[in-house]
Amino acid sequence: MEELDRVGPRLREARLAKGLTLEAVANRSGMSVSTLSRLESGKRQATLALLIPVTRQLGIRIDDLVRPESADPRVRRPAVRHNGMVIAPLTLEDSPVSTYKITYAPRDDLPALKTHDGFEWVYVLSGRLRLRLGDQDLVLARGEAAEFDTRTPHAMSAVGSRPAEVISIFNAEGERIHTHDRDSHA
Repeated sequence: MEELDRVGPRLREARLAKGLTLEAVANRSGMSVSTLSRLESGKRQATLALLIPVTRQLGIRIDDLVRPESADPRVRRPAVRHNGMVIAPLTLEDSPVSTYKITYAPRDDLPALKTHDGFEWVYVLSGRLRLRLGDQDLVLARGEAAEFDTRTPHAMSAVGSRPAEVISIFNAEGERIHTHDRDSHA
């Protein structure tokens, strides 16, 4: 079904959701009941001259009538390997918040401390995660979480002989830095 073919049914849906009759909306919009009925059924071509008064009466935008159908919600982005980590995206690329499952390989040394704009939230799924945050040197175990301002110097790695699996959530600023960093070193 084309986007324009959805305009009529969406008009009807919006009208019914407001509990309004064809007569009430048509009269307030300055058109005949027949014209509105034909618009809703798709028997009359939708024009801006017809849609603007109707959408105003219904309290909706014209964009609401021609929005695309919901996209496939499944995340199908490949995991990447970078500096001993496996980074698997858990959100769509255009998501307002970016979430990743990151597996940190065990290592003897801590990566260099980094700073950047943003915030990060970390939840440990398995293993133990070393989080160096400024002067603090913390070890987070399974089920523990941390939230921090990424302008504080920080670094993370697995502790012990097993990998640490974590869920990391970034706001837009934090994600941009991590994406840029991954791209520049890949």
